[in-house]
Amino acid sequence: MKNMLKATFMSALVGLSAGEALAADYQKNPFTLAYDGAISTNEPGKVNIHPVSYKLNGLDIAANVYTPAGYDAKKTYPAVVVAHPNGGVKEQVAGLYAQRLAEQGYITITADAAYQGASGGQPRSIDKPAYRIEDIHGMADFISQFAGVDGKRLGLLGICGGGGYSLAAAQTDKRFKSLATVSMFNSGRVRRNGYNDSQMDSIQQRLQQASAARAQEAAGGEVLYSGDANLTEEQIAKLPFELYRQGYEYYWKTHAHPNSTFKYTTSSLIDLMRFDATDHIELINQPLLMIAGSKADSLYMTQDAFSKATGTTDKELFMLDGATHIETYWVPRYVDAAIGKLNAFYARTL
Repeated sequence: MKNMLKATFMSALVGLSAGEALAADYQKNPFTLAYDGAISTNEPGKVNIHPVSYKLNGLDIAANVYTPAGYDAKKTYPAVVVAHPNGGVKEQVAGLYAQRLAEQGYITITADAAYQGASGGQPRSIDKPAYRIEDIHGMADFISQFAGVDGKRLGLLGICGGGGYSLAAAQTDKRFKSLATVSMFNSGRVRRNGYNDSQMDSIQQRLQQASAARAQEAAGGEVLYSGDANLTEEQIAKLPFELYRQGYEYYWKTHAHPNSTFKYTTSSLIDLMRFDATDHIELINQPLLMIAGSKADSLYMTQDAFSKATGTTDKELFMLDGATHIETYWVPRYVDAAIGKLNAFYARTL
């Protein structure tokens, strides 16, 4: 009933959308995929999608594996693990990029983070860096055993928050032979300092709130949440950053999915605020490609990480001219350009 009501609400928002993006209605797709051009049926000889589940530290993880056209389990293929954005699920932009890479000949996997989406774990919407990083290791575990995957040709792609966590995962997980990010978002830096370092004066206050929330949970009290997306159109329009304004448009209207939510447990901030995606980034010695929009107000995070990634001599910062952060998720010309760059990168490094 809850999902039905949310779906109705989402549909109403899609109808009200005044944005440029066309709606990608998950309700019209049998796999509930919420992106344009999504697979709607598996056909022999074409790119296919395989919903799978597996255990990770006792939790059920829900994932989608995409296989390339003409897939033959007796042959070997390179594979790419795709980590989704904060608040996102496998059916949105992560699925789009996974499907597009499968069209280029890769076996790909994207999974809902533990405690999020269709994956298991209580309470819901925990967003701790250690868990998100472990999710990436877990996807590598699973896909390396998938029929046809050449474990020696495994790549990693992280989008938005998944990009920051991918930087951390690849530092020590050398199964990943190369690493790429799209619109990388350093979750720890933003939760600690605010977006564009705009909340530096309230760090200690917010740490007190997170500590109190954890104490309340430990005592059996109500689980508190931050980042809930229950805003009016007027409130959204007044948000100070384009990423957040366009993010609401994407996640709540044009590419909405009932499993996708901005909210996270307030107690997660205890872990988030001491995390930084660039800590020990010099441990990355694999080829590194970082893709970002030239007009993204999140660009500073990609530039900062790129400059600090001194452990690899094979690295490139590729700019999508004119793109904002969210536009790299769905605008066809930007997605096409990103996929073209990613395909060339993985073809060379895997």
